[in-house]
Amino acid sequence: MLDKMSPNQRLIIAVVLSVIFFVGYTAIFPPKEEALSKETKTKESVTTAQETKSVAQKVEEASGHAVAAQEKLEQSLSTNIVVIKNEKFILKIDTLGRIASKELLEEKFRNDDDLHAQVIPAQGTKPLFIRFADDAINDEAMRVPYVANVHEVELDNAPVTVTLTQQLSSLTVTKKLTFYADGHYDIDLSVSKPVRYFVYLGDRPHVSKKLMAVAGAMVYTGDDVVHIIEDGDAEGRQIFQDVKLASSFDQYTAIMLYGFPKDTSVIVERGKDDNPVVYFEGAQQEKLHGYIGPKEHKVLKAIDPVLTNAIEYGWFTFAAKPLFALLSWLHGIFGNWGWAIIALTAIIRIVLYPLTYKGMVSMQKMKELAPKLKELKEKYKKDPQKLNAATMEMYKKHGANPLGGCLPMLLQIPVFFALYRTLLNAVELQGAPWILWIQDLSRMDPYYVLPILMGASMFIQQRMTPNNFTDPMQEKVFKYLPVIFTFFFVTFPSGLVLYWFTNNLFSIAQQYIVNQQFKNAKDLKAAIEKKSEK
Repeated sequence: MLDKMSPNQRLIIAVVLSVIFFVGYTAIFPPKEEALSKETKTKESVTTAQETKSVAQKVEEASGHAVAAQEKLEQSLSTNIVVIKNEKFILKIDTLGRIASKELLEEKFRNDDDLHAQVIPAQGTKPLFIRFADDAINDEAMRVPYVANVHEVELDNAPVTVTLTQQLSSLTVTKKLTFYADGHYDIDLSVSKPVRYFVYLGDRPHVSKKLMAVAGAMVYTGDDVVHIIEDGDAEGRQIFQDVKLASSFDQYTAIMLYGFPKDTSVIVERGKDDNPVVYFEGAQQEKLHGYIGPKEHKVLKAIDPVLTNAIEYGWFTFAAKPLFALLSWLHGIFGNWGWAIIALTAIIRIVLYPLTYKGMVSMQKMKELAPKLKELKEKYKKDPQKLNAATMEMYKKHGANPLGGCLPMLLQIPVFFALYRTLLNAVELQGAPWILWIQDLSRMDPYYVLPILMGASMFIQQRMTPNNFTDPMQEKVFKYLPVIFTFFFVTFPSGLVLYWFTNNLFSIAQQYIVNQQFKNAKDLKAAIEKKSEK
Protein backbone atom coordinates (compact mmCIF):
# COMPACT_ATOMS: atom_id res chain seq x y z
CA MET A 1 0.00 0.00 0.00
CA LEU A 2 2.84 2.41 0.88
CA ASP A 3 4.43 2.13 -2.56
CA LYS A 4 1.24 3.53 -4.11
CA MET A 5 1.22 6.60 -1.88
CA SER A 6 2.50 9.97 -3.02
CA PRO A 7 5.27 11.74 -1.10
CA ASN A 8 2.63 14.20 0.05
CA GLN A 9 0.50 11.45 1.58
CA ARG A 10 3.44 9.73 3.23
CA LEU A 11 4.57 12.96 4.86
CA ILE A 12 1.08 13.80 6.13
CA ILE A 13 0.72 10.35 7.67
CA ALA A 14 4.20 10.58 9.23
CA VAL A 15 3.42 13.96 10.79
CA VAL A 16 0.02 12.89 12.13
CA LEU A 17 1.31 9.62 13.53
CA SER A 18 4.24 11.46 15.17
CA VAL A 19 1.87 13.84 16.93
CA ILE A 20 -0.39 10.98 18.04
CA PHE A 21 2.56 8.99 19.33
CA PHE A 22 4.23 11.99 20.98
CA VAL A 23 1.14 13.13 22.87
CA GLY A 24 -1.12 10.12 23.16
CA TYR A 25 1.24 7.28 23.96
CA THR A 26 2.94 9.17 26.78
CA ALA A 27 -0.41 10.22 28.24
CA ILE A 28 -1.61 6.61 28.43
CA PHE A 29 1.71 4.91 29.16
CA PRO A 30 3.90 7.28 31.21
CA PRO A 31 7.59 6.47 31.04
CA LYS A 32 8.76 3.96 33.64
CA GLU A 33 12.00 4.27 35.51
CA GLU A 34 14.61 1.81 34.33
CA ALA A 35 15.82 -0.64 36.92
CA LEU A 36 19.46 -1.60 37.11
CA SER A 37 20.17 -5.10 35.89
CA LYS A 38 21.38 -7.73 38.33
CA GLU A 39 24.70 -7.83 36.53
CA THR A 40 25.20 -4.07 36.91
CA LYS A 41 24.26 -4.18 40.59
CA THR A 42 26.70 -7.04 41.17
CA LYS A 43 29.53 -5.13 39.49
CA GLU A 44 28.80 -2.05 41.59
CA SER A 45 28.80 -4.13 44.78
CA VAL A 46 32.18 -5.68 43.94
CA THR A 47 33.67 -2.30 43.07
CA THR A 48 32.39 -0.74 46.29
CA ALA A 49 33.77 -3.56 48.40
CA GLN A 50 37.22 -3.14 46.85
CA GLU A 51 37.40 0.64 47.30
CA THR A 52 38.75 2.36 50.39
CA LYS A 53 35.94 3.98 52.34
CA SER A 54 36.63 7.68 51.73
CA VAL A 55 34.68 10.74 52.85
CA ALA A 56 33.12 10.98 49.39
CA GLN A 57 31.94 7.37 49.63
CA LYS A 58 30.33 8.04 53.01
CA VAL A 59 28.41 10.88 51.41
CA GLU A 60 27.41 8.59 48.55
CA GLU A 61 26.04 6.05 51.01
CA ALA A 62 24.20 8.78 52.87
CA SER A 63 22.54 10.08 49.73
CA GLY A 64 21.90 6.67 48.17
CA HIS A 65 19.98 3.64 49.37
CA ALA A 66 21.32 4.08 52.91
CA VAL A 67 19.37 7.31 53.23
CA ALA A 68 16.06 5.46 53.07
CA ALA A 69 16.81 3.44 56.20
CA GLN A 70 18.24 6.52 57.89
CA GLU A 71 15.15 8.53 57.09
CA LYS A 72 13.01 5.95 58.92
CA LEU A 73 15.12 6.58 62.01
CA GLU A 74 14.86 10.32 61.55
CA GLN A 75 11.08 10.20 61.18
CA SER A 76 10.75 8.44 64.55
CA LEU A 77 13.20 10.76 66.31
CA SER A 78 12.14 14.13 64.90
CA THR A 79 9.26 16.33 65.94
CA ASN A 80 8.28 19.80 64.82
CA ILE A 81 9.68 22.62 66.95
CA VAL A 82 8.70 25.65 64.82
CA VAL A 83 5.44 26.42 63.01
CA ILE A 84 5.25 29.46 60.72
CA LYS A 85 1.78 30.43 59.55
CA ASN A 86 0.86 32.63 56.63
CA GLU A 87 -2.40 33.15 54.74
CA LYS A 88 -0.95 31.13 51.84
CA PHE A 89 1.04 28.42 53.63
CA ILE A 90 2.03 26.67 56.85
CA LEU A 91 5.72 25.83 57.22
CA LYS A 92 7.21 23.54 59.89
CA ILE A 93 10.77 22.95 61.11
CA ASP A 94 11.73 19.81 63.01
CA THR A 95 14.26 18.86 65.71
CA LEU A 96 16.81 17.89 63.04
CA GLY A 97 16.90 21.49 61.83
CA ARG A 98 15.13 20.62 58.56
CA ILE A 99 12.22 22.35 56.91
CA ALA A 100 9.97 19.34 57.41
CA SER A 101 6.82 20.43 55.59
CA LYS A 102 5.17 23.27 53.72
CA GLU A 103 1.43 23.11 53.17
CA LEU A 104 -0.08 25.36 50.48
CA LEU A 105 -3.39 26.78 51.72
CA GLU A 106 -4.74 28.32 48.50
CA GLU A 107 -7.70 26.41 47.10
CA LYS A 108 -6.15 26.09 43.65
CA PHE A 109 -3.37 23.93 45.11
CA ARG A 110 -5.61 21.16 46.37
CA ASN A 111 -4.51 17.74 45.12
CA ASP A 112 -6.58 14.98 43.54
CA ASP A 113 -7.76 13.89 47.01
CA ASP A 114 -9.00 17.46 47.66
CA LEU A 115 -6.32 17.99 50.31
CA HIS A 116 -4.00 20.96 50.56
CA ALA A 117 -0.81 20.29 48.63
CA GLN A 118 2.34 19.41 50.59
CA VAL A 119 5.40 20.68 48.71
CA ILE A 120 7.92 18.69 50.80
CA PRO A 121 7.44 14.90 50.62
CA ALA A 122 6.92 13.00 53.86
CA GLN A 123 9.75 10.59 52.98
CA GLY A 124 13.22 11.38 51.68
CA THR A 125 15.77 14.09 52.37
CA LYS A 126 14.39 17.47 53.41
CA PRO A 127 15.64 21.04 52.89
CA LEU A 128 18.60 22.15 55.05
CA PHE A 129 19.32 18.66 56.38
CA ILE A 130 23.01 18.46 57.35
CA ARG A 131 25.31 15.43 57.21
CA PHE A 132 28.83 15.58 58.59
CA ALA A 133 31.77 13.79 56.94
CA ASP A 134 33.01 12.73 60.38
CA ASP A 135 31.00 9.66 61.48
CA ALA A 136 31.24 10.47 65.19
CA ILE A 137 29.96 14.02 64.72
CA ASN A 138 27.25 12.82 62.35
CA ASP A 139 26.01 10.13 64.76
CA GLU A 140 25.82 12.67 67.58
CA ALA A 141 24.06 15.21 65.33
CA MET A 142 21.37 12.62 64.65
CA ARG A 143 20.64 12.32 68.37
CA VAL A 144 20.96 15.91 69.62
CA PRO A 145 17.92 18.05 68.75
CA TYR A 146 18.02 21.65 67.60
CA VAL A 147 16.65 24.34 69.86
CA ALA A 148 14.63 27.25 68.41
CA ASN A 149 14.24 30.81 69.70
CA VAL A 150 10.54 30.80 68.66
CA HIS A 151 7.96 28.07 68.35
CA GLU A 152 4.91 29.47 66.55
CA VAL A 153 4.76 32.73 64.63
CA GLU A 154 2.47 34.53 62.19
CA LEU A 155 4.18 35.64 58.99
CA ASP A 156 2.50 38.70 57.47
CA ASN A 157 4.18 41.52 55.57
CA ALA A 158 7.15 41.78 57.93
CA PRO A 159 9.78 39.00 57.67
CA VAL A 160 10.23 36.57 60.55
CA THR A 161 13.65 35.34 61.77
CA VAL A 162 14.06 31.91 63.36
CA THR A 163 17.34 30.92 65.00
CA LEU A 164 18.06 27.19 65.33
CA THR A 165 20.93 25.99 67.48
CA GLN A 166 22.41 22.49 67.83
CA GLN A 167 24.91 22.11 70.67
CA LEU A 168 27.19 19.15 70.03
CA SER A 169 30.08 18.07 72.27
CA SER A 170 32.76 19.37 69.92
CA LEU A 171 30.99 22.16 68.00
CA THR A 172 27.86 24.28 67.71
CA VAL A 173 25.68 24.50 64.58
CA THR A 174 23.62 27.67 64.09
CA LYS A 175 20.97 28.21 61.43
CA LYS A 176 19.54 31.71 61.23
CA LEU A 177 16.58 31.62 58.82
CA THR A 178 14.61 34.71 57.78
CA PHE A 179 11.25 33.91 56.13
CA TYR A 180 9.25 36.19 53.82
CA ALA A 181 5.57 36.16 52.91
CA ASP A 182 6.30 35.49 49.20
CA GLY A 183 7.80 32.07 50.03
CA HIS A 184 11.53 32.76 49.94
CA TYR A 185 13.91 32.81 52.89
CA ASP A 186 17.48 33.84 53.75
CA ILE A 187 19.94 31.34 55.18
CA ASP A 188 22.80 32.24 57.53
CA LEU A 189 24.45 28.95 58.48
CA SER A 190 27.56 28.57 60.63
CA VAL A 191 29.56 25.97 62.55
CA SER A 192 31.77 26.96 65.46
CA LYS A 193 34.91 25.33 64.03
CA PRO A 194 36.05 24.15 60.58
CA VAL A 195 34.51 20.73 59.83
CA ARG A 196 33.42 19.13 56.62
CA TYR A 197 29.64 18.92 56.16
CA PHE A 198 27.01 18.78 53.44
CA VAL A 199 23.64 20.51 53.21
CA TYR A 200 20.78 18.88 51.29
CA LEU A 201 18.38 20.63 48.94
CA GLY A 202 15.60 18.12 49.63
CA ASP A 203 13.80 15.53 47.52
CA ARG A 204 11.55 16.88 44.82
CA PRO A 205 7.86 17.68 45.46
CA HIS A 206 5.14 15.22 44.49
CA VAL A 207 2.33 17.73 44.06
CA SER A 208 1.72 17.27 40.34
CA LYS A 209 3.29 15.41 37.42
CA LYS A 210 0.89 14.98 34.52
CA LEU A 211 1.26 13.91 30.91
CA MET A 212 4.74 14.75 29.69
CA ALA A 213 5.75 17.11 32.50
CA VAL A 214 9.36 16.74 33.61
CA ALA A 215 10.29 16.12 37.27
CA GLY A 216 13.67 15.76 38.94
CA ALA A 217 16.58 18.10 39.68
CA MET A 218 17.95 21.16 37.92
CA VAL A 219 21.22 23.06 38.23
CA TYR A 220 21.58 26.45 36.55
CA THR A 221 25.20 27.56 36.18
CA GLY A 222 26.90 30.88 35.55
CA ASP A 223 27.41 30.14 31.87
CA ASP A 224 23.59 30.23 31.47
CA VAL A 225 23.35 26.49 30.97
CA VAL A 226 20.43 24.59 32.52
CA HIS A 227 21.34 21.05 33.58
CA ILE A 228 18.29 18.78 33.99
CA ILE A 229 18.55 15.39 35.70
CA GLU A 230 15.16 13.70 35.43
CA ASP A 231 13.83 11.07 37.80
CA GLY A 232 15.35 7.71 36.95
CA ASP A 233 18.19 9.26 34.93
CA ALA A 234 20.73 10.07 37.66
CA GLU A 235 24.08 8.44 36.92
CA GLY A 236 26.92 8.42 39.44
CA ARG A 237 28.03 11.80 40.77
CA GLN A 238 28.08 15.17 39.02
CA ILE A 239 29.81 18.18 40.59
CA PHE A 240 28.94 21.74 39.56
CA GLN A 241 30.53 25.06 40.45
CA ASP A 242 29.56 28.66 39.80
CA VAL A 243 25.98 27.59 40.45
CA LYS A 244 23.30 30.29 40.30
CA LEU A 245 20.36 28.06 41.19
CA ALA A 246 19.68 24.47 42.28
CA SER A 247 16.15 23.10 42.21
CA SER A 248 14.28 19.86 42.83
CA PHE A 249 10.94 20.15 41.08
CA ASP A 250 7.77 18.64 39.71
CA GLN A 251 5.28 20.10 37.24
CA TYR A 252 4.13 23.11 39.25
CA THR A 253 6.24 23.36 42.43
CA ALA A 254 9.90 23.43 43.41
CA ILE A 255 12.37 23.49 46.29
CA MET A 256 15.23 25.86 45.45
CA LEU A 257 18.52 27.17 46.78
CA TYR A 258 20.23 30.14 45.14
CA GLY A 259 22.86 32.79 45.79
CA PHE A 260 25.71 30.28 46.24
CA PRO A 261 29.26 31.61 46.56
CA LYS A 262 31.02 31.05 43.25
CA ASP A 263 33.38 28.36 44.61
CA THR A 264 30.60 26.26 46.21
CA SER A 265 30.52 22.65 45.02
CA VAL A 266 26.95 21.56 44.27
CA ILE A 267 26.69 17.80 43.89
CA VAL A 268 24.01 15.72 42.18
CA GLU A 269 24.11 12.11 43.33
CA ARG A 270 22.24 9.01 42.24
CA GLY A 271 19.77 8.16 44.99
CA LYS A 272 16.93 5.71 45.43
CA ASP A 273 15.46 4.38 42.15
CA ASP A 274 18.15 6.35 40.25
CA ASN A 275 16.46 9.62 41.22
CA PRO A 276 18.73 12.65 41.72
CA VAL A 277 19.74 13.82 45.21
CA VAL A 278 21.18 17.35 45.41
CA TYR A 279 23.44 18.74 48.13
CA PHE A 280 26.34 21.16 48.51
CA GLU A 281 29.48 21.31 50.61
CA GLY A 282 29.15 24.04 53.22
CA ALA A 283 31.75 26.48 54.52
CA GLN A 284 32.24 27.46 58.15
CA GLN A 285 30.08 30.51 57.46
CA GLU A 286 27.51 30.03 54.71
CA LYS A 287 25.03 32.61 53.42
CA LEU A 288 22.53 31.93 50.65
CA HIS A 289 18.80 31.94 49.91
CA GLY A 290 15.99 29.45 49.40
CA TYR A 291 12.47 29.20 48.03
CA ILE A 292 9.81 26.53 48.48
CA GLY A 293 6.51 26.74 46.63
CA PRO A 294 4.75 27.14 43.27
CA LYS A 295 6.73 28.11 40.17
CA GLU A 296 4.70 31.26 39.51
CA HIS A 297 6.65 33.39 37.06
CA LYS A 298 5.54 36.75 38.46
CA VAL A 299 6.41 35.77 42.05
CA LEU A 300 9.79 34.25 41.14
CA LYS A 301 10.80 37.23 39.04
CA ALA A 302 9.91 39.64 41.87
CA ILE A 303 12.08 37.66 44.33
CA ASP A 304 15.05 37.28 41.98
CA PRO A 305 14.94 37.02 38.15
CA VAL A 306 17.35 34.06 38.27
CA LEU A 307 14.57 31.95 39.80
CA THR A 308 12.54 32.08 36.58
CA ASN A 309 15.07 29.62 35.13
CA ALA A 310 13.50 27.00 37.40
CA ILE A 311 10.42 26.97 35.15
CA GLU A 312 11.32 24.04 32.90
CA TYR A 313 10.07 23.95 29.30
CA GLY A 314 12.37 21.25 27.93
CA TRP A 315 13.79 21.38 24.41
CA PHE A 316 11.47 24.20 23.39
CA THR A 317 12.51 26.67 26.11
CA PHE A 318 13.84 29.09 23.48
CA ALA A 319 10.32 29.43 22.06
CA ALA A 320 8.24 28.65 25.16
CA LYS A 321 9.65 31.48 27.27
CA PRO A 322 8.66 34.28 24.87
CA LEU A 323 5.29 32.59 24.31
CA PHE A 324 4.62 32.62 28.05
CA ALA A 325 5.70 36.27 28.25
CA LEU A 326 3.17 37.08 25.51
CA LEU A 327 0.50 34.97 27.25
CA SER A 328 1.12 36.84 30.53
CA TRP A 329 0.87 40.18 28.73
CA LEU A 330 -2.46 39.15 27.20
CA HIS A 331 -3.68 38.02 30.62
CA GLY A 332 -2.91 41.53 31.87
CA ILE A 333 -5.24 42.87 29.15
CA PHE A 334 -8.11 40.39 29.44
CA GLY A 335 -7.78 39.47 33.13
CA ASN A 336 -8.66 35.86 32.25
CA TRP A 337 -6.26 33.08 31.25
CA GLY A 338 -8.84 31.40 29.02
CA TRP A 339 -9.37 34.49 26.87
CA ALA A 340 -5.61 35.06 26.91
CA ILE A 341 -5.09 31.57 25.42
CA ILE A 342 -7.65 32.32 22.69
CA ALA A 343 -5.96 35.66 21.92
CA LEU A 344 -2.53 34.01 21.84
CA THR A 345 -3.84 31.38 19.42
CA ALA A 346 -5.20 34.15 17.17
CA ILE A 347 -1.85 35.96 17.17
CA ILE A 348 0.04 32.75 16.31
CA ARG A 349 -2.39 32.03 13.47
CA ILE A 350 -1.92 35.56 12.09
CA VAL A 351 1.87 35.24 12.22
CA LEU A 352 1.76 31.83 10.53
CA TYR A 353 -0.95 32.84 8.06
CA PRO A 354 1.38 33.15 5.03
CA LEU A 355 2.70 29.63 5.63
CA THR A 356 -0.67 28.01 6.24
CA TYR A 357 -2.24 29.87 3.31
CA LYS A 358 0.49 28.69 0.98
CA GLY A 359 0.04 25.12 2.20
CA MET A 360 -3.74 25.22 1.68
CA VAL A 361 -3.37 26.65 -1.82
CA SER A 362 -0.85 23.94 -2.69
CA MET A 363 -3.23 21.22 -1.49
CA GLN A 364 -6.04 22.68 -3.62
CA LYS A 365 -3.80 22.63 -6.67
CA MET A 366 -2.82 19.05 -5.98
CA LYS A 367 -6.49 18.12 -5.72
CA GLU A 368 -7.22 19.67 -9.11
CA LEU A 369 -4.27 17.87 -10.66
CA ALA A 370 -5.23 14.49 -9.19
CA PRO A 371 -7.27 13.31 -12.25
CA LYS A 372 -4.50 14.37 -14.64
CA LEU A 373 -1.86 12.65 -12.54
CA LYS A 374 -3.95 9.50 -12.60
CA GLU A 375 -4.04 9.66 -16.39
CA LEU A 376 -0.25 10.01 -16.49
CA LYS A 377 0.15 6.94 -14.30
CA GLU A 378 -2.01 4.92 -16.65
CA LYS A 379 -0.19 6.25 -19.69
CA TYR A 380 3.35 5.64 -18.43
CA LYS A 381 2.74 2.80 -15.99
CA LYS A 382 5.45 0.71 -17.70
CA ASP A 383 8.01 3.53 -17.87
CA PRO A 384 8.76 5.04 -14.42
CA GLN A 385 11.32 7.49 -15.79
CA LYS A 386 8.91 9.04 -18.28
CA LEU A 387 6.17 9.08 -15.63
CA ASN A 388 8.45 10.97 -13.25
CA ALA A 389 9.49 13.49 -15.94
CA ALA A 390 5.89 14.06 -17.07
CA THR A 391 4.72 14.46 -13.47
CA MET A 392 7.41 17.05 -12.69
CA GLU A 393 6.58 18.91 -15.88
CA MET A 394 2.91 19.05 -14.86
CA TYR A 395 3.82 20.33 -11.37
CA LYS A 396 5.96 23.04 -12.96
CA LYS A 397 3.32 24.04 -15.50
CA HIS A 398 0.58 24.48 -12.87
CA GLY A 399 2.80 25.85 -10.09
CA ALA A 400 2.06 22.91 -7.80
CA ASN A 401 4.33 21.35 -5.17
CA PRO A 402 3.60 17.87 -3.77
CA LEU A 403 5.24 18.87 -0.49
CA GLY A 404 3.76 22.34 -0.42
CA GLY A 405 0.93 21.33 1.87
CA CYS A 406 3.17 19.50 4.33
CA LEU A 407 6.18 21.78 4.74
CA PRO A 408 4.12 24.58 6.34
CA MET A 409 2.61 21.94 8.63
CA LEU A 410 6.07 20.73 9.64
CA LEU A 411 7.17 24.29 10.41
CA GLN A 412 4.16 24.73 12.69
CA ILE A 413 4.97 21.63 14.77
CA PRO A 414 7.75 23.31 16.84
CA VAL A 415 5.35 26.17 17.58
CA PHE A 416 2.69 23.71 18.71
CA PHE A 417 5.08 21.81 20.98
CA ALA A 418 6.45 25.06 22.43
CA LEU A 419 2.95 26.25 23.25
CA TYR A 420 2.09 22.79 24.55
CA ARG A 421 5.04 22.96 26.96
CA THR A 422 4.12 26.53 27.93
CA LEU A 423 0.56 25.64 28.90
CA LEU A 424 1.62 22.36 30.52
CA ASN A 425 4.06 24.05 32.90
CA ALA A 426 2.13 27.24 33.65
CA VAL A 427 1.14 26.93 37.31
CA GLU A 428 -0.83 30.14 36.76
CA LEU A 429 -3.51 28.02 35.07
CA GLN A 430 -4.15 26.12 38.31
CA GLY A 431 -7.51 27.16 39.66
CA ALA A 432 -7.86 29.69 36.82
CA PRO A 433 -11.46 29.79 35.51
CA TRP A 434 -12.52 30.54 31.95
CA ILE A 435 -16.30 30.55 31.56
CA LEU A 436 -19.29 28.59 32.86
CA TRP A 437 -18.25 25.02 33.68
CA ILE A 438 -14.50 25.50 33.10
CA GLN A 439 -13.31 26.60 36.54
CA ASP A 440 -9.76 25.23 36.39
CA LEU A 441 -7.78 25.39 33.13
CA SER A 442 -5.12 23.04 34.52
CA ARG A 443 -7.62 20.18 34.93
CA MET A 444 -9.62 18.16 32.43
CA ASP A 445 -13.09 19.31 31.38
CA PRO A 446 -15.39 17.59 33.92
CA TYR A 447 -18.21 17.32 31.36
CA TYR A 448 -16.02 16.51 28.29
CA VAL A 449 -17.58 19.42 26.37
CA LEU A 450 -14.32 20.94 25.12
CA PRO A 451 -12.82 17.63 23.90
CA ILE A 452 -16.05 16.83 22.02
CA LEU A 453 -16.13 20.31 20.46
CA MET A 454 -12.47 19.92 19.54
CA GLY A 455 -13.18 16.57 17.85
CA ALA A 456 -16.19 18.02 16.00
CA SER A 457 -14.17 20.99 14.77
CA MET A 458 -11.42 18.64 13.62
CA PHE A 459 -14.00 16.60 11.71
CA ILE A 460 -15.37 19.74 9.99
CA GLN A 461 -11.86 20.93 9.14
CA GLN A 462 -11.06 17.50 7.72
CA ARG A 463 -14.16 17.54 5.51
CA MET A 464 -13.22 20.99 4.17
CA THR A 465 -9.58 20.14 3.51
CA PRO A 466 -8.88 18.80 0.00
CA ASN A 467 -7.13 15.46 -0.33
CA ASN A 468 -6.14 13.20 -3.16
CA PHE A 469 -6.22 9.82 -1.48
CA THR A 470 -6.62 6.95 -3.91
CA ASP A 471 -6.49 4.19 -1.30
CA PRO A 472 -9.79 3.64 0.59
CA MET A 473 -7.89 2.41 3.65
CA GLN A 474 -5.90 5.66 3.91
CA GLU A 475 -9.08 7.67 3.63
CA LYS A 476 -10.76 5.58 6.33
CA VAL A 477 -7.82 6.05 8.73
CA PHE A 478 -7.97 9.82 8.31
CA LYS A 479 -11.72 9.82 8.86
CA TYR A 480 -11.21 8.27 12.29
CA LEU A 481 -8.51 10.75 13.37
CA PRO A 482 -11.03 13.15 15.01
CA VAL A 483 -12.33 10.27 17.13
CA ILE A 484 -8.78 9.24 18.09
CA PHE A 485 -7.79 12.80 19.00
CA THR A 486 -10.99 13.31 21.01
CA PHE A 487 -10.16 10.17 22.99
CA PHE A 488 -6.64 11.41 23.72
CA PHE A 489 -7.76 14.93 24.65
CA VAL A 490 -10.42 13.82 27.14
CA THR A 491 -7.90 13.78 30.02
CA PHE A 492 -5.87 16.79 28.84
CA PRO A 493 -5.92 20.07 30.84
CA SER A 494 -8.74 22.33 29.66
CA GLY A 495 -6.26 25.07 28.71
CA LEU A 496 -4.56 22.79 26.17
CA VAL A 497 -7.86 21.58 24.71
CA LEU A 498 -9.07 25.17 24.47
CA TYR A 499 -5.97 26.07 22.46
CA TRP A 500 -6.44 23.15 20.05
CA PHE A 501 -10.17 23.82 19.63
CA THR A 502 -9.55 27.53 18.95
CA ASN A 503 -6.78 26.67 16.52
CA ASN A 504 -9.18 24.36 14.65
CA LEU A 505 -11.75 27.16 14.37
CA PHE A 506 -9.18 29.47 12.81
CA SER A 507 -8.13 26.68 10.44
CA ILE A 508 -11.76 26.17 9.40
CA ALA A 509 -12.17 29.89 8.72
CA GLN A 510 -8.95 30.04 6.72
CA GLN A 511 -9.79 26.89 4.76
CA TYR A 512 -13.22 28.33 3.93
CA ILE A 513 -11.58 31.48 2.52
CA VAL A 514 -9.14 29.46 0.39
CA ASN A 515 -11.88 27.11 -0.85
CA GLN A 516 -14.08 30.07 -1.74
CA GLN A 517 -11.25 31.76 -3.63
CA PHE A 518 -10.68 28.63 -5.72
CA LYS A 519 -14.40 28.24 -6.32
CA ASN A 520 -14.69 31.87 -7.47
CA ALA A 521 -11.64 31.48 -9.72
CA LYS A 522 -13.09 28.26 -11.19
CA ASP A 523 -16.50 29.89 -11.75
CA LEU A 524 -14.86 32.89 -13.40
CA LYS A 525 -12.82 30.64 -15.67
CA ALA A 526 -15.94 28.68 -16.65
CA ALA A 527 -17.84 31.90 -17.34
CA ILE A 528 -15.05 33.21 -19.57
CA GLU A 529 -14.85 29.93 -21.49
CA LYS A 530 -18.62 29.90 -21.94
CA LYS A 531 -18.59 33.48 -23.19
CA SER A 532 -15.77 32.76 -25.65
CA GLU A 533 -17.71 29.80 -27.08
CA LYS A 534 -20.58 32.12 -27.94
